[in-house]
Amino acid sequence: MPASQPTVLILASGRGQRFVASGGIGSKLQAMLHGKTVLQHTVDAVRASGLPWHLEDAGHPGMGDSIAAAVRNTADAPGWLILPGDLPLVQPATLREVAVALTRHPVVMPVFEGRRGHPVGFAAVCGPALAGLKGNQGAAPVVAAYGAMEIIVNDIGSVTDIDTLSDLAVAEHRLSERLQGGA
Repeated sequence: MPASQPTVLILASGRGQRFVASGGIGSKLQAMLHGKTVLQHTVDAVRASGLPWHLEDAGHPGMGDSIAAAVRNTADAPGWLILPGDLPLVQPATLREVAVALTRHPVVMPVFEGRRGHPVGFAAVCGPALAGLKGNQGAAPVVAAYGAMEIIVNDIGSVTDIDTLSDLAVAEHRLSERLQGGA
């Protein structure tokens, strides 16, 4: 892949407390969804996008800490697409759309039916701010500082994250429909 492509940062460091609180057992990222783990579905979508990627799965106290570590681990990247590991239905085309839009704006956010989704793209100019993040807030301060260019996507997977057993059931249904050609 050309060096000019942003790196997808797959964040897999979270504790998944809401998943366990909803009755789930173990990590939501290791929960099974159509014969593969939630995380494997996410990784497969990223691989299919053709973009370079980095899996950040060392335990970090918060989302901001995970993002900062991943950015520091890929400091030579020309930009980043931040993708939580619990978005198993995200489409490779959405990843590519966000990557292309980064050539026009320093922060890019996909929007599906009025809902902001993932991955959120950040150009290299955002690197120092991302590398300095801490805590649970994630990259919201960087988005606020640069403003986000929103791009409309036709990808319900960009807003289908797995936080509870109910979310997992919704994802299972949507994936079944997709595999049957209905969505």
